[in-house]
Amino acid sequence: MTNKTLLRWGILGAARVNERLLPAIVEAENAELVAIASRRPGAAAKTLVKYAPDQTEVRLYDDPETLLNDDGVDAVYLPLANHEHALWTLRAIERGKHVLCEKPMALSVDDILAIETAAQRYQVNVMEGFMYRFHPQHVRVRELLDSGLFGEVRSVRATYSFMMRPARRYRLEQPVERGGGALWDIGCYAVHSARMFFEDAPVSVSALSSYVGSGADISSSGVIDFGRGRFAQFDFSFERARRSEYEVIGTKGGIKCHTVWQLPGDVPVISWWTEDGRQCEERLPPANHFRLEIEHFSACVLAGKAPALSLEDAKNNCRILEAAMQSAAEGRLIRLA
Repeated sequence: MTNKTLLRWGILGAARVNERLLPAIVEAENAELVAIASRRPGAAAKTLVKYAPDQTEVRLYDDPETLLNDDGVDAVYLPLANHEHALWTLRAIERGKHVLCEKPMALSVDDILAIETAAQRYQVNVMEGFMYRFHPQHVRVRELLDSGLFGEVRSVRATYSFMMRPARRYRLEQPVERGGGALWDIGCYAVHSARMFFEDAPVSVSALSSYVGSGADISSSGVIDFGRGRFAQFDFSFERARRSEYEVIGTKGGIKCHTVWQLPGDVPVISWWTEDGRQCEERLPPANHFRLEIEHFSACVLAGKAPALSLEDAKNNCRILEAAMQSAAEGRLIRLA
């Protein structure tokens, strides 16, 4: 594929996240949207008309398997229900497709191990879709941390929430073990963003959850122990005002990312302070992290390189989410090391 300049994308599902991802594929400089599939008759066509009506050459399928058998598709974006991610990622890999799978990649580390084995066998790239990591604001946070301005990182607090609208109640239909609830929907962001700032593996996880009748968690909070007095606090909920932020506290000061879920025209804001009295608020240029994610993954496939978010990263994130789910269910601390 090294002689190509455009990666040919197919979308495997008509989920709401296509509002952001589909235009991102169309706008990306090194990507081309060539196909959409959905199991709901006519849903693929409706999705295209709604989000990219000028794309008249896109092939539309009412069967995802047909898309996977389309030799004109190089890579697929997979936004199906959480409990279907691993199954359809494996099916796509077996057809020789590269896969950008919407988070969470799977509901167990064992499933990600199976995906890793298959990806190696079929020589394809697979990445978990944490689009936020491609926004330049996090590069700026890392630059400030690496400068030594805040000393050694001692704690991280990650908070993600929004009020659940009636139209989104489907997120609570399955028990948490089947991918329903806040943990697998937005908790994965909290854990993933908190992990950015600790190189060591976690020692233990403890969590508390509030559940609805289906067994899905609607709110959860907890602590990840990274050893040597370093902790990450996570909090996520479907019954609180919208938040997507993290704060990193070191021995000499701290820094806060105010909005992780950025829209393309939003102006990112980060603020920081130090023990010696300095305070600063930085306003950064807007960026479309969905488009940057697509361009990154496309560039990696076209150049034969590994993507920034590895399958090892996906396993590490899932391991903590599994432990948090177990801790909340059993009311005890879960040791990982």
